[in-house]
Amino acid sequence: MAVHAHPDDESSKGAATMARYAAEGVEVLVVTCTGGERGDILNPRFGPAPETPEAMAALRREEMAAAAAALGVRQEWLGFVDSGLPEGDPLPPLPEGCFALVPLETAAAPLVEAVRRFRPHVMTTYDPSGGYPHPDHIKTHEVSVEAFAAAGDPERYVVDGGAEPWAPGKLYYNHGFSMARIRSVHEAMLGAGLESPFGEWVESRAAREIPEREVTTRIDVREHLDQRDAALRAHATQIDPDGFFFAVPRDLELEVWPWEEYELAESRVEVAGAARGDADTDADSGAEYETDLFAGLRPEVGAEPVRQDA
Repeated sequence: MAVHAHPDDESSKGAATMARYAAEGVEVLVVTCTGGERGDILNPRFGPAPETPEAMAALRREEMAAAAAALGVRQEWLGFVDSGLPEGDPLPPLPEGCFALVPLETAAAPLVEAVRRFRPHVMTTYDPSGGYPHPDHIKTHEVSVEAFAAAGDPERYVVDGGAEPWAPGKLYYNHGFSMARIRSVHEAMLGAGLESPFGEWVESRAAREIPEREVTTRIDVREHLDQRDAALRAHATQIDPDGFFFAVPRDLELEVWPWEEYELAESRVEVAGAARGDADTDADSGAEYETDLFAGLRPEVGAEPVRQDA
C-alpha cells in the first residue's frame, strides 16, 4: 500500500517500484488522500485550467485512473479536500475544511479501515518533512504512521461492521530525490556535456544544509521506467512532457541510477542479517542496502516473488 497526498504524487515517488511488484504478481494499492482540487496547471502545454475546484478534481480523477492503469495497480481515494500550497510571507491561513486541518484521528480513520480491508504487508509514504513542506504531504505522513500503528489494535478505531484488525509488517519512507541521486545524475550529465536540471537544486540544498535521511533500501527498477514515465505523462495537468521529469536521458539514468530508494522507518519483522534477503553494497560508500521491500516477509530468502499484498 502506497499512501500519497495528491494524484500525481504516486507517479513521481516510487512508481517504478510499484510497477515492478505488480508485474511480479503482488497486489498493489495506491491510496490518495485528497482530490488535488487546488492544484495549479503546471504543464504549459495543457491549455486553460478547469474553472472550478470540482472540475479540477474530476479531471485529476481521470488522470489518476490512467496513471494507475499504466502502473498496473489499484487506487482508492480517502476523500479529503486538497489544502493547496500556501505562499507568501507571512503564509496565509489554510482553507477551512482542508485535509491538513482535519484532526488526526478523523483523518486517519478511513486509512485505518483501508489497511484493515486491504491487509498490506508493506506500506510506503513520506518522511516527517513530507519530502517537501506541503501541508498535505506532512499530514499524509502523520496519518500513515498513525494507521500503521493503530490498524492492528482491536481497541482503536472500532467501527461496527468494519474490517478485522491488521498489522502491516513494514513501513517505508520514499526517498525520491535523495541528494546522493541528484549529485550522481548531475555530475554524470555534466560529464556527458549535457545541461543538468539539478544545478540550482544542488546549490540551494547544499546552501541550506538540509540533512540527509538514511537510505536502507534500493529497488532495481530499470525494467519499469517506461511505466513510470507513462504514469507521469498521464497527469497532463501537472507534468510537462518536455520538462523536469524527463530531462535526464534514459541511457544515462540506467547507467547511473537504476534504483528507487527507501528508508525503513518501522518493522515488525526481523530485517538484520540473513533475513534481509539479497543485498547490494555500494562500491563507493560500502553501505549495504536491502533490495526487496519484502525482505523478512517472504517465506524464504532468495525465493521467487510470491503473491502477497503490498
